[in-house]
Amino acid sequence: MVIQWFWSGVALLVMLALSSGVLQPGDLSSLHEQARQLDEAGKYAEAVPLAQRAVGLAEKQFGPEHPWVATSLNQLALLYHAQGRYAEAEPLHKRVLAISEKTLSPEHPEVATSLNNLALLYRAQGRYAEAEPLYKRALAIREKTLGPEHRGVGQSLSNIATLNQAQGRYAEAEPLHKRALAIREKALGPEHPDVGESLNNLAQLYHAQGRTAEAEPLQKRALAIAEKTLGPEHPRVATSLNNLALIYQAQLRHAEAEPLLQRALAIGEKTLGPEHPEVAPWLNSMALIHEAHGRYAEAEALTKRALAISEKTLGPEHPNVAMGLNNLADLYRAQGRDAEAEPLLKRSLAIGEKTLGPEHPNVAMWSNNLAQLYRAQGRYAEAEPLYQRALAVNEKALGPDHPNVDESLRNLWLLYRAQGRHAEAEPLLKRRMAIDEKRLAPRRPN
Repeated sequence: MVIQWFWSGVALLVMLALSSGVLQPGDLSSLHEQARQLDEAGKYAEAVPLAQRAVGLAEKQFGPEHPWVATSLNQLALLYHAQGRYAEAEPLHKRVLAISEKTLSPEHPEVATSLNNLALLYRAQGRYAEAEPLYKRALAIREKTLGPEHRGVGQSLSNIATLNQAQGRYAEAEPLHKRALAIREKALGPEHPDVGESLNNLAQLYHAQGRTAEAEPLQKRALAIAEKTLGPEHPRVATSLNNLALIYQAQLRHAEAEPLLQRALAIGEKTLGPEHPEVAPWLNSMALIHEAHGRYAEAEALTKRALAISEKTLGPEHPNVAMGLNNLADLYRAQGRDAEAEPLLKRSLAIGEKTLGPEHPNVAMWSNNLAQLYRAQGRYAEAEPLYQRALAVNEKALGPDHPNVDESLRNLWLLYRAQGRHAEAEPLLKRRMAIDEKRLAPRRPN
């Protein structure tokens, strides 16, 4: 995900404001810089009041439609986004877009930046149908104003590809990822960090498709680029290590995955601090290794620590907290501790519904997991509406042939079979067979 804090013309605006005496040194620019540093440290709650003050100061000094106001609103919107406060971020992003279109022109590259940031917000909420036209408009602006091989075009292509990937549209995502990679290699050179990002994205696509043999060399190259260009202890190195470890885990190469995750976690704790929100996913990955080896006590300690970090830094109702609760519930279920898992799954689902909306794919996943618990306990009447809801959400958000739809069909089929409702189970099985046939056909040899 690539977001931008400032417009490229802000430095000139600062100089003009200072020379005119309207803005004193250390006021608005200082607030922006302090907020940026706190954001990078993961201290979002401390950064927000500074960003709010910057918005008020910019509006007072320049009026409601000045580019400085847009910059300040953008910073505050991105902080709200980071905290999962999506409903508060959205009107700010829309206002930034309106200001940029009015003051710069509808086809200015900075309008593309505003479109990109609003689309990122929609994507985070699972509002894929609303994100896609914004991404495509940003791409069209950049291709027209910057040229088809500009690095900004590469970013837009990468964003659209990642959106397609999230919806299971793998065949559409792959050529876009490859074109983004080619543009970045040509524009920036083969060892630029943005090239590493594209390699990482393509590797993640192959991983999602089960093509781990193709994903592995790309992820290794992304790791090598990050280590060379950013240094061996940069957070992006930790991300590459984590992703490579997940590929090894998918291949059941747990012994090779574990030292990579240990190193990723050590880098994250050293460079970001032990309570930074980005450390939490690496703790969860390490917990999965312990769980795979039956080391449940170690896994539980790491999962609880990851959850505590998310609750402290992001607030008790952030989507990352919902994911952490889900992870802890999965661990309890693996140990037969269903009574402890159930309230966690319920809270996870409630947070997801509130913060992401009832039709987000993650809400479908959490509905499915609670239904799995009920089915295992023979509570079929409680499981069925949750399974049906998960299926409906996945079909709407991801399309009828997505792997998550296949899984939802399978779970509902198993539920009907367990109840002897074979007439209702049979069409679900046929749909699964059709999905599998369509998914496997392109990879079969002639």
